[in-house]
Amino acid sequence: MKPCVDCIREGVTTKRAIDSRSGPRSPRCATHLRAKRRRERDMAHSRRIDAVYELSAAEYAAIYEFQGGKCAICRHATGKSKRLAVDHDHELAKTHGHDPKRGCRRCIRGLLCSRCNRWGVPLFLDATIRAINYLTDPPARKVLLAFSD
Repeated sequence: MKPCVDCIREGVTTKRAIDSRSGPRSPRCATHLRAKRRRERDMAHSRRIDAVYELSAAEYAAIYEFQGGKCAICRHATGKSKRLAVDHDHELAKTHGHDPKRGCRRCIRGLLCSRCNRWGVPLFLDATIRAINYLTDPPARKVLLAFSD
């Protein structure tokens, strides 16, 4: 049984079983393999938001904390199982002279769960417009006016 390379480095003396998924060249126990994969995921996310939105991991975390650790619209999703998406204004991106699918710091609106990012913003805007129309021109008034004539 090979010792875990991270356990050796940290001075852990307890014997831990090597996770077979860690590979033969750098054998790791399940604990250290999970930690390594988490670091790799965090770095990949950090590189992606920096490349696409010009947003650092610290800035993403600051926005996340400012929103109370929840989706800005539904306030239910916490981003613990799936990170919250960076929402940006596509129309504003066009005025800033770059591809609307890529954002910039000036275009970012907040962090949303995938459901709100995909459906919430358009539905929210449509529902708001419908609600304003409903309040300013209620449909029942038109029907009832026809009966009173």
